[in-house]
Amino acid sequence: MGFLSTILGFMGFGVGISIGLIAGYFLFIYFQPTNIEDPKIKPLVERDSETLQRMLPEIPLWIKNPDFDRLDWLNRFVECMWPYLEKAICKTAKEIAKPIIAEQIPKYKIDSVEFVTLTLGSLPPTFQGMKVYVTDEKELIMEPSIKWAGNPNVTLAVKAFGLKATIQIVDLQVFLSPRITLKPLVPSFPCFANIYVSLMEKPHVDFGLKLIGADLMSIPGVYRVVQELIKDQVANMYLWPKTLEVQIMDLTKAFKRPVGVLHVKVLNAMKLKKKDLLGASDPYVKLKLTEDKLPSKKTTVKHKNLNPEWNEEFNLVVKDPETQVLEINVYDWEQVGKHDKMGMNVIPLKELSPEEPKRFTLDLLKNMDTNDVQNEKSRGQIVLELTYKPTKEEDLAKGFEETQTVPKAPEGTPANGGQLAVIVHEAQDVEGKYHTNPTARLIFRGEEKKTKRIKKNRDPRWEEEFHFMAEEPPTKDKLHVEVVSISSRNLLHQKESLGYIDINLGDVVSNKRINEKYNLIDSKNGRIQIELQWRTP
Repeated sequence: MGFLSTILGFMGFGVGISIGLIAGYFLFIYFQPTNIEDPKIKPLVERDSETLQRMLPEIPLWIKNPDFDRLDWLNRFVECMWPYLEKAICKTAKEIAKPIIAEQIPKYKIDSVEFVTLTLGSLPPTFQGMKVYVTDEKELIMEPSIKWAGNPNVTLAVKAFGLKATIQIVDLQVFLSPRITLKPLVPSFPCFANIYVSLMEKPHVDFGLKLIGADLMSIPGVYRVVQELIKDQVANMYLWPKTLEVQIMDLTKAFKRPVGVLHVKVLNAMKLKKKDLLGASDPYVKLKLTEDKLPSKKTTVKHKNLNPEWNEEFNLVVKDPETQVLEINVYDWEQVGKHDKMGMNVIPLKELSPEEPKRFTLDLLKNMDTNDVQNEKSRGQIVLELTYKPTKEEDLAKGFEETQTVPKAPEGTPANGGQLAVIVHEAQDVEGKYHTNPTARLIFRGEEKKTKRIKKNRDPRWEEEFHFMAEEPPTKDKLHVEVVSISSRNLLHQKESLGYIDINLGDVVSNKRINEKYNLIDSKNGRIQIELQWRTP
């Protein structure tokens, strides 16, 4: 009986489950709840920004903000270059970190902190977007949004109280929005002299710390303290307006500023060749430094003389003694027609020692091609004495600082007045109906000045400076600027206005210097960039 009751119990249990499943399925299919409402579906455009952020937390900045540019190409570039960029960044990071660590460790009574290993791993940072600011100064400002969740290997050796500990940084995540300024922009590659980096807000930094196999961040309270300490320290050093400055090139070389003077004394020439029909020559010498746009220096003409003596002295401005070369050309003067070239030679300035006169006796050549057989012919010799006098370092630094500030007005300026300096840089999108040969016309208190005329150019660049004297500050005056096109071929429309602007000078007097682009009146898209300086005694 016990066995039989057990069998029947199992059968009853199985039958009960089967009946329950069938009844539940029947109720699920044929009986629907009455308190369920259809969900309300809204398009994304009707969602507020916070809701969108929750729905799409990783949406790129170039989608959320129209003033951010998309940077897929840059991310691809960084991905390909990362094996090389990683090594360069680590090297630069060590150089930046060393003085910072040396300054901070005495506060915490630490003997030393050294990098055991420093690699950034195989995962590069990504740029979520970039905002670019355009200014009228010689600078370029960028604000990229950077996210980096990498796999770096950063190990530090810390010595304190006679003990040594090895700390490893793992699981590093960095989100930041730096402001990167390239300035000043210069006409030498890479076209900027310095990089300035500052943070516009506190960065998000997340990482773990391990000490001899133990996770330090698991200690209660340590995680939040360390995170906030790192954020505060980074923010205190580089949060705007504080900046990290990285020098890319020497400003003296970037702007090609004069670094010295070359004193040249042309002594004499010997055994020059006859060029005239009557068996004589009228020689003179032209001197010029390479990479210099200044006119050549010329000696006087020695008529009918094949062994002339000049003993004439000249000074040439030197901008780079390592690369510049002095070119010496000897010509035969002709009263009518082109002057005949009698010979030439060159002297590299790097062959000169500063402040030491050096005499050269050079053979005159047809050209500087060493393979030209015509250089084997005798053309005579020329004798010169050269002395290179470099400018002192303090004078160079002073000269650059003066270019960054408004200079003083010249002597003779009225005591209560000053000098209005107007630098006409360039114009853009100026176009005439009949011709476009733009020149800028300036009128201040009835006095008129003009720039040079540039033919057939809608984007002329003048870079010309003009000066007006004023007995008193022109706080209520205006400067009239007009871009005019002049053509001598069009007799019916020789002169045509391309646009004008009247600039109030009150701001110039109070700020000392203004550099802006102005939209031209009576011009479709024309603009002109003008720098104004109010110089006082």
